[in-house]
Amino acid sequence: MARVRLSVAERREELLRAAVEQIEARGVTAVRISDVASALGVSNALVLYHFSTKEQLVGAAFSHAAEGDLARLRQLLGRRSTAVRRLRAAVRWYAPTGQAKGWRLWIEGWAASLRDPELREVAASLDREWKAALARVIAEGVAAGEFRCADPTAAAWRLTAFLDGLAVQTTAYAGSLSRATLLRWADAALARELGLDLPEETRGGAPDEDGTREGDRARDHGGPEEPPGP
Repeated sequence: MARVRLSVAERREELLRAAVEQIEARGVTAVRISDVASALGVSNALVLYHFSTKEQLVGAAFSHAAEGDLARLRQLLGRRSTAVRRLRAAVRWYAPTGQAKGWRLWIEGWAASLRDPELREVAASLDREWKAALARVIAEGVAAGEFRCADPTAAAWRLTAFLDGLAVQTTAYAGSLSRATLLRWADAALARELGLDLPEETRGGAPDEDGTREGDRARDHGGPEEPPGP
C-alpha cells in the first residue's frame, strides 16, 4: 500500500509528534534521529531534511509540546466563567494527575536544559507564559471582587512551583500518592493563595479512588499520609 504523500507542514508535524513520544520513552540524551525515523518507517535522511541536527529536532519537539499546552491553557482561562472556576480548571489540568504536559517529557527537558541554552530558553518561555496567564486571571478575580490577593504574580509563582514539585515527586515515585489526594492538595493550594475557604472535599472528606478517606487511612496506619521523601 502506497504511503500518503504529506505536505511539508504535515510531515514536520508528524516528525515532531514522533520526536516527543521518543523523548518521553528514551530520554533526551539517549534519543537518536534513527529512533524517530524508525517509529514512522521513514529514512534518517528524511528527518535530517527537516531538522539538520538532533539538537534542532529536540528543541523543535519541546516547542511543539509547549505550544500545545499553552493553547489548551488559553482555552481554559478564556472561558466565560468566574475567575475562580477558570483558575481551578487550569490548576487541576496542570497538576500531575491532569492532562497538561507529558510530565516525563518536561522533567527530561528541565534536566537537559541545564547544559542546552536553546532548550533552556524553550522551557523558560513556557514557564513565563504559564505564570503570566495565571497571574492575569488572578488579577481579574481581584478586580471583580471575587477574592483578595495582594500579589497575583507571586501567587502564580507559588502555585506553579508547588505543582511542579509534586509532578517531579509523583513521576519519580509512581503510585506514591492517589489522584484524589493530589487534586485535593491542588485545590487547597489555590484556595490558600486566593484567601478562600477550602471546599469540603479538600478538607479530607472525599473518598479516594480505593473508597477510603484520607482520615481513615491515617487511623489505619497510625498517622497522616506523608509524601515520599527525597
